[in-house]
Amino acid sequence: MHLQTGEGTGPGATALNSELEQQKFVSKSSALPFGQDVSLSTIYGPTYLTAQTLVQQVAYALSDRLFTYSPTTFDLDIAAKSWSEAQEKNAYGDVTGVQSLETRNGAGAMALGYMFSPDFDMEKRHVPQSIIASAASLEYLRSSLDQLSLLYDVANPTTLQVAAVDYAAETKAGLVTDYCSALTLAEELGLGLVASRSAYEVQHMALLSTLMSSVLPAMHAYDGITVGRETTRVVDVLNVSSLKRTYDGVLEAVKDDLSSKRLTSEGKLSKLVQAFNAELGTEYKCFEYHGHQSPTSVVVVFGTVEASLSVQVADALAQQGIKVGVINVRIYRPFVEEEFLAALPPSVQQITVLGQVKDQASVTDNSVTSSLYADVLAAVNFQSLSAGGEPNVYDIKYARETIWTVAKMTKLLRQLSTMPGETAQDLPDLQLTSGETRQYTFWDVDTSQSADAPMMLGQLLSDDSALNVTVRSGHDNLVQGGVVRTDIRCSPKSIEAAYSVKQADVAVVGEEKLLKDFDILDSLKDEGTLLLKSAGWKDDEVEKKLSTPIRKAIATKKVNLMVLDPTASAKVDEEPDLGVFLLQLAFLKVARSDVYEKGVQKLTQDDETLETLAKDLDTAIKNVEVPESWLTSELEENEAVPPTEDLNMNSFGPFEKLEEEPPSYLRTWVTAAKGLSFKEAYGTSTALRPDIGVKTAVVHVKEHRRLTPENYDRNIFHIEFDLGDSGLKYEIGEALGIHAENHEDDVNKFIEWYGLNPEEIVEVPTRDDPTVLDNRTVYQAMRQNVDIFGRPPKRFYEALSEFASDDKERTELLMLGTGGNQEATIEFKRRAEVDTVTYADILLEFPSAHPSFHDIVRIVNPMKRREYSVASSQKVTPNSISLLIVTVNWVDPKGRDRFGQATRYMDYLPVGAPVVVSIKPSVMKLPPKTTQPIIMAGLGTGLAPFRAFVQERAWQREQGMPIGDVFLYMGSRHQREEYLYGEEWEAYQDAGVITLLGRAFSRDQPQKIYIQDRMRQTLTDIRRAYLREEGAFYLCGPTWPVPDVTNVLEEAVEVESAAVGGKKKDGHKEIERLKEELRYVLEVY
Repeated sequence: MHLQTGEGTGPGATALNSELEQQKFVSKSSALPFGQDVSLSTIYGPTYLTAQTLVQQVAYALSDRLFTYSPTTFDLDIAAKSWSEAQEKNAYGDVTGVQSLETRNGAGAMALGYMFSPDFDMEKRHVPQSIIASAASLEYLRSSLDQLSLLYDVANPTTLQVAAVDYAAETKAGLVTDYCSALTLAEELGLGLVASRSAYEVQHMALLSTLMSSVLPAMHAYDGITVGRETTRVVDVLNVSSLKRTYDGVLEAVKDDLSSKRLTSEGKLSKLVQAFNAELGTEYKCFEYHGHQSPTSVVVVFGTVEASLSVQVADALAQQGIKVGVINVRIYRPFVEEEFLAALPPSVQQITVLGQVKDQASVTDNSVTSSLYADVLAAVNFQSLSAGGEPNVYDIKYARETIWTVAKMTKLLRQLSTMPGETAQDLPDLQLTSGETRQYTFWDVDTSQSADAPMMLGQLLSDDSALNVTVRSGHDNLVQGGVVRTDIRCSPKSIEAAYSVKQADVAVVGEEKLLKDFDILDSLKDEGTLLLKSAGWKDDEVEKKLSTPIRKAIATKKVNLMVLDPTASAKVDEEPDLGVFLLQLAFLKVARSDVYEKGVQKLTQDDETLETLAKDLDTAIKNVEVPESWLTSELEENEAVPPTEDLNMNSFGPFEKLEEEPPSYLRTWVTAAKGLSFKEAYGTSTALRPDIGVKTAVVHVKEHRRLTPENYDRNIFHIEFDLGDSGLKYEIGEALGIHAENHEDDVNKFIEWYGLNPEEIVEVPTRDDPTVLDNRTVYQAMRQNVDIFGRPPKRFYEALSEFASDDKERTELLMLGTGGNQEATIEFKRRAEVDTVTYADILLEFPSAHPSFHDIVRIVNPMKRREYSVASSQKVTPNSISLLIVTVNWVDPKGRDRFGQATRYMDYLPVGAPVVVSIKPSVMKLPPKTTQPIIMAGLGTGLAPFRAFVQERAWQREQGMPIGDVFLYMGSRHQREEYLYGEEWEAYQDAGVITLLGRAFSRDQPQKIYIQDRMRQTLTDIRRAYLREEGAFYLCGPTWPVPDVTNVLEEAVEVESAAVGGKKKDGHKEIERLKEELRYVLEVY
């Protein structure tokens, strides 16, 4: 069943109808319009689509074969795959072949192989081939695109439709907008590159890039996070036949120009754009100016959201008399300098390039410039402007995770328009949407039965042909198991809003807990309506439901508070799935009373279920009075409004939910005995460590030797394990995972204090399959499974608060777990970094919070293996494996001895003790040729992998293989105490295996000497071995020397470049290139 308005009847006759359907409405993908499949034949005229669907339509319609590189959840090819499966025809009357491929090294080889295969139909050589990919795939496609560029004269026209999106786990945002990958690739490989400013242009730009591929390989980059996935009404959409007619018409108009040898690529591009505009009646340019007629400052931008926002802000500021403008770079490559200069108003004194770089480190690194800046600077220097001298050019860099908002862009443009000595004007905030636009925002957890309600409402509202509707959604899967925000805008005019709703008329909250995690009221306009779904609402419990900061914010903004209680509907109580329709009816009653009232009049004759829900709604929804006392409420010390931040989009959909983990039950020994005695009946299997999802083996301690003096403050030891009959195999550079155990004394003390029976059997779910239970004693679980002496994250405090019987303890735990205010955030940081508290410490500190053992297993993290670089070569010691370990220990502010779990565990191991281990691969590999020199820099225990490297090189020489130079730079504090494996290094040097030994003992002399100093002293040797003889460089140890060591290598590159003559090399870029060739390898921590 779904709600539906009368088709084409307009607002006056809009009515609600209902239809019974076999299947529940499910949003299939945010890449599809309203999350629903769309047929290729229905894409034409004014219609609701996503930009991502339009990109696929152009690629599918005009291509013989479509190669896609889309991460599973990105769904960049979801429509194209469905069209191909449905045998829908392209512009040539054929079914386009769609091949979904994995993004990995060698990506793109399939497309090359297809075009240049011996049985390729040469009559199709003129037919374009298309690639749809995310920006994250470009580095893997680079090799194939490089080959394609070299062979392009005999290849098919090839176009890449690139969604500018990547997943950056190290960022707060998660999903990041990535244009710099496309910009860099276009610059270095000579590819064409065009960008779309909005969803309204996407089809045209996808078509233009396909036409450009007749001249050179071309890319079309567009926003892949928000604008690209927003459902919106696009007017004058070309259908498949119109696309083909336009494509053929433009090529016919420029066929003589494209074959001309006197025209450059830039000249051919200009002719192509002219013909394109003539065919479609458009006015696209390579560079498009917007803003004040006589600006003193101009900002140059590239990218969908960047262009859309900056253009609208510049036009709005121009109406306020602010002399600032924006140049939107529509076509970045080929970069037509003459057209860029022609787009610059003569009054410009300052040009600022808004250039994207990879990360925040690049933003602060003065040696890094954006790709766009280099082109703009070259163009300005190319020709002086008639206004008298060249304007100054500046580079404002921003990282990929930057999220542009109206406020942020307005602030930037206002600052840039203020010349030195002037004071910025105090002007009101900009509102870019028209006064007729109605805006709504919906917040819910993605497991809610009403999570799809806003998408269904968007589809409902779009039935009104007098309205333009946009719907966009975003997911944050790291809060409350998954949160979804959906924004809806409605207007009689077209809508271009590449940003979240900040002035909503109505905010709908499907889960009241979200008010504590997000400042939802910040997205609601003053005197707007908050519709809160709250089961079992009671007016006398309002202060329990809504915290003081929320109540005060509601009163301050004069919000109209409405509450929907689904339990008040007998129909919903009977059929919970109907809750989604109750919420839709409630929203329409609050936000679109005209639609609701006219629709309800027809319900009696159309659908009995909706008639019942409409009647229930009268009792299920209520207006809550906001007393004046809320306005003067005093916040407690531990209370605060959540930060005014949007949710972090880290996914395009809810993550796949596994069934709830079965609880861990405490049993007697009889449970295990039954399973062992009747294995077939109980499905019992035995394993070394059934809780571990990797292949493990048991090895035994063969040697345990301390390398530093007993009275020295650092305990560094060499430990060697006998492999015995374990069958364990390892390669050079790999790491050994130690599956450590908690210390026996600590475990026994905790079990006694907590009142547990160590012999009881506990059933715990395996990590790989939660439906399979492992039987182990409480003692075993505490020793091997539960990281009870590890460092607890915030979520543990929050989870533990649910078990606290003392109100004060519960509040304190909740504040620490949620970061409820600044004091709580500071206190949590102090606990984690200064006091270094453990899970056990927290349980001891808050005695009223006493979860059962099966709850401890659930809320305390499992123990993880610790990996250590292998310090031996199996070719030299086939039956053993070695590690170099430093014991981690410290004293906390309370005078308690603290230890690193795994290093303490290994330090206590006697000779002969069994240890559970596993192997982890690593990037630390020797170069492919034995004659390639290796340059190693290791600090402290970072020498471990290099001992293996040197052993391997010595073995290779013994086998008669020629070996290259071996340089070892080692660093520590004192030679007497920390000359780790010193005798071995000197022996290898005497034997001629190590050819250069650079020892840096930082504190053995008045002035400190580090490994970078030793490297710089031997720069000539490094230049020869590393650059001329194609050596490989490795650094292992702490992170702090990375910049200094890298600077030495960059210096070597630049000195060598100057010495040999020729084109000057940029040290930073060369090291980046060597990194891709695995000749610059870091393993730092």
